[in-house]
Amino acid sequence: MQIHAPTSSSTRSVATTAAVMKIYAGKLFDPYTRSLLKNRVISVSPDSGLITDVQAFSPADAARVDFSDAEVAVDLRAATVMPGFVDVHVHLFLHPYSEVNWEDQVTKESLAERTVRATIHAKRTLMAGYTAVRDLGTEGAGDADIALRKCVSGPDPLIPGPRYFTANRAIVTTGSYGPKSQIFLNKEGIDGVTGAEVVDGEVECVKAVRRQVGAGADLIKIYSDYRFRSRMNNAGKAVSNAAIATFNEKEVHALVSTAHALGVKVAAHAAHFHPNLVQDDLLQVSSIEHGYDLVLDGSSDITDETRARMEKLAALLTKSNTKWVPTLSAYHTMDGGAGETWKRASRAFKLALECGVTSIACGGDTGVFAHGDNALEMQLMVRLGADWRAVLSWGTLGGWELVRSMDWEGEKGRARLARVEELAEDARVVGDNEVPFGAVRKGFAADIVATTGNLESDFAGAVDKAAITFVMKGGRVYKRDGKPLA
Repeated sequence: MQIHAPTSSSTRSVATTAAVMKIYAGKLFDPYTRSLLKNRVISVSPDSGLITDVQAFSPADAARVDFSDAEVAVDLRAATVMPGFVDVHVHLFLHPYSEVNWEDQVTKESLAERTVRATIHAKRTLMAGYTAVRDLGTEGAGDADIALRKCVSGPDPLIPGPRYFTANRAIVTTGSYGPKSQIFLNKEGIDGVTGAEVVDGEVECVKAVRRQVGAGADLIKIYSDYRFRSRMNNAGKAVSNAAIATFNEKEVHALVSTAHALGVKVAAHAAHFHPNLVQDDLLQVSSIEHGYDLVLDGSSDITDETRARMEKLAALLTKSNTKWVPTLSAYHTMDGGAGETWKRASRAFKLALECGVTSIACGGDTGVFAHGDNALEMQLMVRLGADWRAVLSWGTLGGWELVRSMDWEGEKGRARLARVEELAEDARVVGDNEVPFGAVRKGFAADIVATTGNLESDFAGAVDKAAITFVMKGGRVYKRDGKPLA
């Protein structure tokens, strides 16, 4: 890949002033058809940050292109170009538990320190090829995600980072979440710090959702189950580790219906599949996070009954447009890929593939393990038997399908998608979280990455951060030749 070096010392990229930039891709992955298209030239408007055209080119024509000016043309003929990756379950305000455990991060690291760390995590995420993320809770850092979103958004962001969709504080019930004092056993949190917002009853549920959406949250996260009886750990491990339903059915309905009325989606933490997530045979939340015991329910064997439950879940997910985010990476990294939770999580994922579950998005619970290693989730999915084409589609287009606003849903959304090409002609600066992404198509955000690896023969290596040599977000180049520009 040959690109002329920038002439300015500004952190603003070399691609921000050209009327049109053309990217020549030797191969281009299309998440809609799940195929590699050969020899495609992608036209990008740095002003709008959108893709204005995608066409085939002949090698002979490309050979006559002057690639010496990076503001005009980018030579990726020897690379494989893809839509920017999407991680739909991150926590930018956490760092690996192998460094500092969750409770000490929440109660002993200052908000200033955690925010500085989050800015570093944002850059690492972007440089790994992840141009959009969904942050599912600040874990005691309050509203810092809303402020961070401002810093990474817009045509000239303060710091480099992905498109940032925030769930703010997450919502839990009394007694369920941490941190938990060992002295004041009936008090929520430690030193006034709680890992999420505590509510009980329908009225408080409604107020919390309204408050968080009013504060700027892109979505709402609820903990539909948790290790409620964790303080039993000295007397009964099985009891203390069991995931127990938190909110009742009326509370879940209050949370979800209020969020939907305000135009935002709901993500539900759920290790197990609980009846209060189902209403009129439809899942009411947009995503189920984790779910390693969705149908296994602690069983070590795959029975006919288990398989039947998974097949039913597959149908429910498809019918309700709810996605499963299995967060395999968190379980794999926390116990070195050898613990019982990882075994159940991997077993559940394999069974899901066998039973036709396809409504999946890629999110690793990144923060439990290192930011920048987000691709581990896609790598594990392929290792467990998923076709790499499906996984790459889940990790790009599937991400947008999950995080997109409700304005894109239903008949109105289909009509808007039908007119999406018109966006490419609009030179105005579009809001970061207001445009489609996850595919390299006319009218979509110019969120584009490239790898020097071979997706077909070595998928894990090809999506690894070391192989990602080019990163563009919103028409702006942040990485080229494997080197960050900002």
